[in-house]
Amino acid sequence: MTRNVVRFLGQSLVAAVITLLLVVLASYFELPVVPEALGAISAAGQRRPPAATVGQSEELLRSLDLTGELESGKGRPLRMRRITMQPGGALALHNHRERPAVTYMLQGEMTYHQQGRPDVLVRPGGGFAEGRATTHWAENTGNVPAVWIAVDIPRP
Repeated sequence: MTRNVVRFLGQSLVAAVITLLLVVLASYFELPVVPEALGAISAAGQRRPPAATVGQSEELLRSLDLTGELESGKGRPLRMRRITMQPGGALALHNHRERPAVTYMLQGEMTYHQQGRPDVLVRPGGGFAEGRATTHWAENTGNVPAVWIAVDIPRP
């Protein structure tokens, strides 16, 4: 084996031992271990989600009260917003249980970090459909404000 392969295997083994040691210590001291945290440790190069959303503004474009439209929509609006995220800004970790959404990117780029999936760089013309199984966070990794349209059905 070459030196680089041996070095890589040695570094991987050390990282695995450190991770195992951290899990054992957390268990011994009865510290909570969140599965998302373990995923962030093991996912190569993936960053941790921010504690709060920063650098975002939004403008409500349209809204329709679904009370008279659908039985299950009572008291819930269908809304469309234009959202702007400044460079370096980020959406905090959140989910879409009880709040389905679709998005369409107009300008800039966002790196989308969805739990259990590889990171995706979203550029103009791209977007997502986010349902009850979606837990994610995102960050503006570009040099210009990211602007997208979001249509969702939020809870009252």
